[in-house]
Amino acid sequence: MEKVKPTVIGSYPTVIDNMDLMNLYFNQEDFSWDKYIKSAVEDMIESGIEMISDGQTRDPFVNIFTRRLKGCRIRDRTEIIDKIQYNGPITIDDQKYVRSIIPKDIQLIGLITGPYTLMKSSVDLFYKNEDNIAYDFAYALKNEIQILQSYVDMISIDEPYFSMGIPEYGKDLIQILTNEIRCPTRLHVCGDISKIIPDLLDMPVDTLSHEFKASPKLFDVFKHYDITKNICLGCVQSDNVRIESVGEIIEHIKKGIDVFNDKITQIAPDCGQRMLPRDVAFQKLKNLVNAGEEIYGC
Repeated sequence: MEKVKPTVIGSYPTVIDNMDLMNLYFNQEDFSWDKYIKSAVEDMIESGIEMISDGQTRDPFVNIFTRRLKGCRIRDRTEIIDKIQYNGPITIDDQKYVRSIIPKDIQLIGLITGPYTLMKSSVDLFYKNEDNIAYDFAYALKNEIQILQSYVDMISIDEPYFSMGIPEYGKDLIQILTNEIRCPTRLHVCGDISKIIPDLLDMPVDTLSHEFKASPKLFDVFKHYDITKNICLGCVQSDNVRIESVGEIIEHIKKGIDVFNDKITQIAPDCGQRMLPRDVAFQKLKNLVNAGEEIYGC
């Protein structure tokens, strides 16, 4: 049986020093995110998380990609003003930096915001066709993933908009991203996914990740399906400052085991933790790790 790893979904809280920004602006120097990335990484490792992310500190999860892609500009939202194309590495330098500061036994997740979510989060001023936008985002992201896989242990694709309904071409989009990728892949879809579970189980990824803590009814829905994917079990809420106790998390994991048995390979927060206070996010991770140790010895 594969070892169950405590992990994260993506973002982690960070507080930007505004004086840093002002000084760099007036001195016309480039802003370095390294200390903020390091702070997030150190928190995750200190809490006991074994498969970390870079904390996605640089930008919100849509802007971090659209800011660097040709054809996009950011005002209040991302606006698509020309054909979407890859314009060079987006998250690679941050992953290289994280690799340089973490112990060798800590694994790293490469985070990709999915093409359907990027499309749905953007204002179209060019294409006039949602399908074409989503496909061009997919082909652009594919270039990033092909580079990224050399620096990470897993690629995690975040597609929250799938919970509103997966388009007919949804599987195609994910296939573009994961085809010929060497490292393991994970698809994270938050929200109520009860009506799209068959489509999710058919996705070309190794692991499915969902917010089982905020939506415990999903356990009852999944019982009716043959589980063919590994499962990343959401165990603590990411939109609630209440800190779940170790005992509460243990009981939640046991419910997951009743449904998924040894298909659970990761335990994690429900979603990214960006909106939580840092001390709350840290304690949730620490309690998650302690609960995992009680059950799995992980």
